[in-house]
Amino acid sequence: MFQPVIPLSGLAGWQFLQSTLPAQREAFVESTAFKRDTDYFRETISGIQTAEALVADRRLLGVALGAFGLDDDIANKAFLQQILEGGTNERDALANRLSDNRYAKFAEAFGFGNLGPRTGLTFFADEILDRYETKQFELAVGSQDNTMRLALNLEGELADVAADGAGNDTAWFSVMGNTPLRTVFETALGFPPSFGTIDIDQQRDAFKERAQSVFGTDQVADFADPEVQEDLIRLYLVRSEIAANSSPLSGGSTALTLLQSVPSLF
Repeated sequence: MFQPVIPLSGLAGWQFLQSTLPAQREAFVESTAFKRDTDYFRETISGIQTAEALVADRRLLGVALGAFGLDDDIANKAFLQQILEGGTNERDALANRLSDNRYAKFAEAFGFGNLGPRTGLTFFADEILDRYETKQFELAVGSQDNTMRLALNLEGELADVAADGAGNDTAWFSVMGNTPLRTVFETALGFPPSFGTIDIDQQRDAFKERAQSVFGTDQVADFADPEVQEDLIRLYLVRSEIAANSSPLSGGSTALTLLQSVPSLF
């Protein structure tokens, strides 16, 4: 399996990754081990007509979950079957009650509990595999540098939140319930680890107030704008590098050097 190359950390590493992204992703998805799984999915998925059949096939389920960043749930078959069979049409469906909207996207994509399985649609395999390739490349990047994975993940996850068409407060709750998204925003906005223990409505208000102060907007939809999103990523990487390099003796000078690399945000 091809392993992404990230020779540097922080902003320098991000710039290198961005400049080599097309070539590195192509090498990753063309690797033999990866193609075995994607070819199997493409050849087999149209014959899957029930949630039970999907969760019973570990190889198919691995691709299905991987397309939505839910790889760690591979062993939770009963839970996943309930998510899929419940669909998203009913307000009280399990997928809709979970704070992490990735489960709702997963259930909606496969359709078992909505209008019926979408697995036989001619474009379905391509739809899922495109997401799978993106998410698995991000995961491979994360094995080298997890901050880079979360930065790469940002665009797709924000697009999913925006696609829901919900109000701004609901969008913030979606951000807060999605661990990768939350980590980026929480780190970039300078919230401490204990921040997640306070009242959920207070958290939402704090996210909005700090986003307005730092980025000039409290609208989650605005972070889909490439320039605003890049500012968010840069600040996230800077603060992550400060946290990684801080020490009683060097932390102050390291922080000053790193913060000076993103003057547009201060």
